[in-house]
Amino acid sequence: MKNPMKKKTIHDVELKGKKILVRVDFNVPLDVQTHEISNDSRIRAALPTIKHLIDERSKVILCSHLGRPKGKVVEELRLAPVAKRLSELLDLPVISAKDCIGPEVEQAVSRLEEGDVLLLENLRFHPEEEKNDPDFARALSRLADIYVNDAFGAAHRAHASTVSVAQYLPAVAGLLMEKEIDFLNKALTDPVPPFAAITGGAKVSDKLGLLENILGKVDYLLIGGGMCCTFLKAQNHDVGQSKVEDDKLDVARELMDKAAKAGVELVLPGDVVVADSFASGVPYKIASVSEIPEGSYVMDIGPQTIERFATELRKCKTVIWNGPMGVFEFAEFRHGTEAIAKQLAQLEATTILGGGSTAEAVDELGLADKMSHVSTGGGATLKFLEGKTLPGVAVLQDKEN
Repeated sequence: MKNPMKKKTIHDVELKGKKILVRVDFNVPLDVQTHEISNDSRIRAALPTIKHLIDERSKVILCSHLGRPKGKVVEELRLAPVAKRLSELLDLPVISAKDCIGPEVEQAVSRLEEGDVLLLENLRFHPEEEKNDPDFARALSRLADIYVNDAFGAAHRAHASTVSVAQYLPAVAGLLMEKEIDFLNKALTDPVPPFAAITGGAKVSDKLGLLENILGKVDYLLIGGGMCCTFLKAQNHDVGQSKVEDDKLDVARELMDKAAKAGVELVLPGDVVVADSFASGVPYKIASVSEIPEGSYVMDIGPQTIERFATELRKCKTVIWNGPMGVFEFAEFRHGTEAIAKQLAQLEATTILGGGSTAEAVDELGLADKMSHVSTGGGATLKFLEGKTLPGVAVLQDKEN
């Protein structure tokens, strides 16, 4: 893959006095009852870029989506709570716009002083955003002199605010975008060996591109989560009621063969935690993978597997982790994920966590600051690790130009 960070960043352009349109990823989780922000890590991740622009006396115009309003105004998905939280984190006022395009927004922008911060309303209140509509992108671009993409978590989507707006404004990367791509790219192209990848989550099909792309780069491949059941069945183990992608059994066998031929140690669970129902608050026990009871569900990796994974990880200098080891949303079945997180926190190694549920788990455990890098992207991280080009990165200006 061509090094994608040969892209201009905010360090490569004149910022003073300029109106800067910054695409951020403020798609934060909201509490169902109170609509309060339940995790502000995505807002915190954008602070270095926002603070740099303020220090450079720019006029900062932030835009983001929140949730899935499907092109309509949904009161519960307004960005006012985000503006409030951002204001607290910056210790500065953040102005909230009532829309993201149009005359009123343009007037609000015209009133901005150097160092001011304005947060536009939810981009996805307009159906044109997800349709990558050029007229909507042009309307956004009229607000600014320079476009900055700092929303790595949305960079895999070809939307108006991530792709088309770059046709109308000079487009550069923010500091978070730069950091994300530098960490992930170095792991894929120049990792310090030994190098391990840990993959989990529900389905092999979700991680197939990742597995195929990293197989020739890693020394160890550790597979947990629900997806391990497809591999176990491919080895002729009975996995009870656990979901198996029967159409991926041959793929799993091919991956295991490829790993063996490439000298990659592919490690599957030797024991698992099983329960009679796929639910919380039910009895559970440890079972060897050769003795999974008929009718039970695999819910987590077992203690012997945790120790085996930890033994391999202690040898490593670079580790990428994408996907939980068990059904993390149920308290009884988060032990495997917790144990792996704690092991990574102790390593003297570069530890990179893919976004999504892995990032949430480590954040909940209070271990995020013990990792080298916790990605803010879920789908974007996965696409990058698959070796795919991200549309929101491709449109940014190249440094050599």
